[in-house]
Amino acid sequence: MTNFDWQEEAKTQWNNRADFWNKRSVNMWDNGSRKDIIPFIEKHITKGSKIYDIGCGDGYGSYKLHRSGYDVLGVDLSAEMITRAKERLHSEEIMFLQGDINHLPLEDASCDGIMSVNVLEWTESPIDALNELRRILKKNGFLCVGILGPTAGPRINSYPRLHGEKVICNTMMPWEFQQLTIENNFEYIDGFGVYKDGVNEKHYLDLPIELKQALTFMWVYMLRKVGE
Repeated sequence: MTNFDWQEEAKTQWNNRADFWNKRSVNMWDNGSRKDIIPFIEKHITKGSKIYDIGCGDGYGSYKLHRSGYDVLGVDLSAEMITRAKERLHSEEIMFLQGDINHLPLEDASCDGIMSVNVLEWTESPIDALNELRRILKKNGFLCVGILGPTAGPRINSYPRLHGEKVICNTMMPWEFQQLTIENNFEYIDGFGVYKDGVNEKHYLDLPIELKQALTFMWVYMLRKVGE
């Protein structure tokens, strides 16, 4: 593939996946890999706070946040995803915008918290995306991020790079992301792992965090913005 444009290719691919994602999202948030994320946010972020859902997909996670008592705005790269979000949630008080995580149409220090699940590992330059999230977050604001672990099925989307093909999924591991946040003025507050069937608490309970993360389908972080 010549003249590969990561953002444009990502936009095209996620537009094409919108229908597939829309059919799976409710179960994912209610019963699947994302079911514990909203309770995790409730544990750390005060109800009524303004939260941006960056990479909101079809908006069901935004809806869950809204129903939990937060002031929510959703943003996604895919116009098709945003269309589905607006169609599904037209009666809810949630605004949805189409936008690129690297250049968000949002003001500096304009939110109390951010939720961004399985988004940063789909960016060409995670550090640029992280800095953009930092820009829109208030000082001492909270950043909840889900990063795919080594056992996640979506890693198949990065495999073609071994054949020299261009892909829109990078191979950033949870421990790499954690180091990146520490280096860029975020404080690790809390986290939990999402594991595939067959991995039980007895397998990871006494392991250090890096080895716990090594067994995960996804690691979910709660980070706080520190410094200026």
